[in-house]
Amino acid sequence: MRYVTVTALSHPGLMREHNEDSLVVGPWTLCGTVTENPQTLVFPLGKPLVVAVADGMGGQPGGEVASALTVRHLAAYGPSLDSEEAVRDVLKLCNHAVYTAADRDPELTTMGTTVAGAVVLPDSTLVFNVGDSRVLDARDGLRQVSVDDSPPLPPGQRSTPVITQSLGGSTRFNAVTPHVRTSPLATGDRYLVCTDGLTDPVPEDDVAGLLRAHDNGRAAFELWKSAIEAGGPDNITLALIGIGGTSE
Repeated sequence: MRYVTVTALSHPGLMREHNEDSLVVGPWTLCGTVTENPQTLVFPLGKPLVVAVADGMGGQPGGEVASALTVRHLAAYGPSLDSEEAVRDVLKLCNHAVYTAADRDPELTTMGTTVAGAVVLPDSTLVFNVGDSRVLDARDGLRQVSVDDSPPLPPGQRSTPVITQSLGGSTRFNAVTPHVRTSPLATGDRYLVCTDGLTDPVPEDDVAGLLRAHDNGRAAFELWKSAIEAGGPDNITLALIGIGGTSE
């Protein structure tokens, strides 16, 4: 019997007063809070399992509201996410929900969030994102499988605070074009889903090395520790997805 393990962690980092990140793992959500230790959940492989992070846009009012609203929608619709089209439709619904909530409260005008994650199906994985939070294939080395919505970087620059697409984030409604792709599923597959609080301060080679050296809770802890040692400039939220068991 095959199964899915998900190890997750969310932390404000060292420079931010609040955690504006949110996380969804199946029916479980974590919004604007702190996990003192990595949490590992195990699910049977079968019904669609959504795992995603949402990074409320810093410098905007209500970033934590936008990210929480997004992951709660994903949790509610998660069992129906059985195709690329279904994922795109729900992400567009999330975008509408963020704008609608902002319209109801002037203090939330321009609130927005990124989102990135994966839906694990019995024979495939649907990887998706809007914004610059990332999904990385960590089975053999480390390979980004999400698509950053950000302008091209000049040589030598690793990151930028500018994003070209988000859920919400504007005074007027902007439609989104989510990035969604399908990959075959196999025992031993491993994915890292994370906000840029990890990938901006920690070089990709360092992330790859830590994932080679550690699994599950220890890997999540070491990734968080590396971001903190690099200054912890932003909220840090990550989820490690693993496929275990046998096909019989």
